[in-house]
Amino acid sequence: MMTPANDNSHSSSESNPVSESFTYWRESDGHFLGYLNAYPAHWTQGDDLEDLKDQLLDLYHEFSKDDLPGIRKVGELVVA
Repeated sequence: MMTPANDNSHSSSESNPVSESFTYWRESDGHFLGYLNAYPAHWTQGDDLEDLKDQLLDLYHEFSKDDLPGIRKVGELVVA
């Protein structure tokens, strides 16, 4: 389960779990490839599904930093 890198919105030290959707598939060589749906241009791989999830969690924490230039993000625009 993925959690935010730094959530100071609650007064207690407990953090609420947050989920982040991802897309993955298994290659013919047995490795798993995937990406966070919010960052589809940034793929990573793992030896198995759990390893891939670990790699994706690292990407999530890295991309959640506001000071990284050049990271494309997906947003939603409400049109009335």
